Amino acid sequence: MPEQKMLEKYAELALKTGVNLQENQLLMINSTIEGADFTRIVVKKAYEMGAKTVHINWSDDAITRTKYEHESKETLSEVPQWKVDMYDYFAEGGAAILSIRSTDPDLLQGIDGDKISAANKAGAQAMKNFRNYTMNDRIQWSIVSIPITTWAQKIFPDANEEEAVASLWEQIFTIVRVDQDDPVTAWEEHNRILAQAREFLNRKKYRKLVYNAPGTDLEVELPEGHIWKGGASKTEKEGIPFNANMPTEEVFTVPHKYGVNGQVSSTKPLNYGGNLIDDFTLIFKDGKVVDYKAGQGEATLKHLLETDEGSTRLGELALVPNESPISQSGLIFYNTLYDENASCHLALGKAYPNSLKGGSDMNEEELDKHGVNDSLSHVDFMMGSGELDIDGVLEDGTTEAVMRNGSWAIKFD
Repeated sequence: MPEQKMLEKYAELALKTGVNLQENQLLMINSTIEGADFTRIVVKKAYEMGAKTVHINWSDDAITRTKYEHESKETLSEVPQWKVDMYDYFAEGGAAILSIRSTDPDLLQGIDGDKISAANKAGAQAMKNFRNYTMNDRIQWSIVSIPITTWAQKIFPDANEEEAVASLWEQIFTIVRVDQDDPVTAWEEHNRILAQAREFLNRKKYRKLVYNAPGTDLEVELPEGHIWKGGASKTEKEGIPFNANMPTEEVFTVPHKYGVNGQVSSTKPLNYGGNLIDDFTLIFKDGKVVDYKAGQGEATLKHLLETDEGSTRLGELALVPNESPISQSGLIFYNTLYDENASCHLALGKAYPNSLKGGSDMNEEELDKHGVNDSLSHVDFMMGSGELDIDGVLEDGTTEAVMRNGSWAIKFD
């Protein structure tokens, strides 16, 4: 483990800048038993900041694997009502939700894909109400990661266990700015820069983005009233700022669910349901995936696309410059939270309703009419690289460069 001072700085950053915990507020933490030592530090800091109560939902990779090996698909698809009620209780009570993730990228390798797909779908259906709180920013929520041996050795396969974990801690501290004297202030400046990018794009009001790179030739229409977001968000009613993802290097918006055409190829592996999907290509027509292939994990990709009708359409597009610290590390993290912030990416599945003007107040039929996708899934995949060019098409048909060779081609200030 790193020195106590660094762990405490990370815990404080997650609470102050991540969820921005308020005095006398409920806090729910999702964590794994492998992260127990760090989670204890977070809990202590939370109470020192005035948390009303802190509830922990523990999980364990080894037990999760064992459950999938021995339980039937039907049993795995059963979500107990008490669990749904618990999440709804904290959401409706205005809690902050912090997830401390540390999962083996190959956790469910070799497990029957039908089991994984059924369990994922059932879980998404059961948590639909809770997800509306997070995807509409009705509560503060944030995700951070900490190393475990299996994940660290996946990234650093030539290192022994201790060396790999130490190397991953070092990378995480650098990428989330914990290594700086004042990480909270460093994040304020980072959020300011991301705000400049999103505000510039919101002024532009592009009608369409055109992507070109090896294996990618894609046009994505943007719905009228789309909103670019990125960096710190604010809760819908109270206006409390928080950072949902740490790290984050993206600005993102909602694509038109019926306006995506062409081909896109992945540039990094996608960890989905404990299995890796890699070297894959999707072909879109009128917003829907009509064909696909994958060099690895094609059956897993098939299950993802068959989650529901909305999982074959896009719910997010995000722009990330190649200069991001995660990209510059040269590492593949096999972890979407990190890899998506190294690369421009798209997401299959549900869109964030608040990425459309007035979207938070629309029902599903109204959102569909405006081109906003709905699904039980929301899965980001990386398709950016140093070879990616993106053009923006304005309302009058004028085309201008947005990105060239993976870097911004526009100036925000």
